Amino acid sequence: MPSVTIDRRFCGPPSSANGGYFSGVLAAVAGASVAVRLLKPPPLDVPLEVLERGEGVVELRLGEELVGQTRPNRIPAPTVRPPTYVEAVQASQHYIGFDHHPFPTCFVCGPQRKRGDGLRIFPGALNGRDAVAAPWVADESLAAADGKVRSEFMWAALDCPGWLAALTDARVALLGELTAHIDRRVRIGDRCLVVGWRAGGSGRKHEARTALYDEDEVLCAYASAIWIEPRGAAPPTA
Repeated sequence: MPSVTIDRRFCGPPSSANGGYFSGVLAAVAGASVAVRLLKPPPLDVPLEVLERGEGVVELRLGEELVGQTRPNRIPAPTVRPPTYVEAVQASQHYIGFDHHPFPTCFVCGPQRKRGDGLRIFPGALNGRDAVAAPWVADESLAAADGKVRSEFMWAALDCPGWLAALTDARVALLGELTAHIDRRVRIGDRCLVVGWRAGGSGRKHEARTALYDEDEVLCAYASAIWIEPRGAAPPTA
């Protein structure tokens, strides 16, 4: 049976995969426009069995346990006006994760990750807008053979900004489902920006949208996510 293994570098919480990266890996296996549902925290450094069910449905299993599953899904492109790169840089300076972060070693938004290791996407509130934004310059370790960013890393980049848009106090929440659409992959070294905004929700369930733009402020990818607050999670502390 084919399998995939999530390297420890790509963690979200210390002992499980970043949800966006994991979703991108699973979507690449499906080879279609899909929603990825996470049924349990994806383990690291463990082979996960790949089962292709057809019609865009792929399962990743650890023994008898279903870890993640895809289903065909499409989402509309956002119509929001992107900020400028300078505005994204200014917003990022107020990233709440610099003061407190439940998972400071997260591959995408962890402030303890060094350049060339994590993505270092630090979304902060945009001045005068109900949204967050951050700049992002992809390093060479994220490149495919054609010199562009591999699709799973673009899925990852679209992940955490939605968390900060939906839960502005950076309280603990886990990705439940992610649908992403990539129009075109960005180039290594481009000065990109990522935007996130709340899209609804109630109780412990939160919905968010995210979008990724290249250095010409052209929309390259976008996503829709569902975030779930675990029962009994402690409130954020500085």
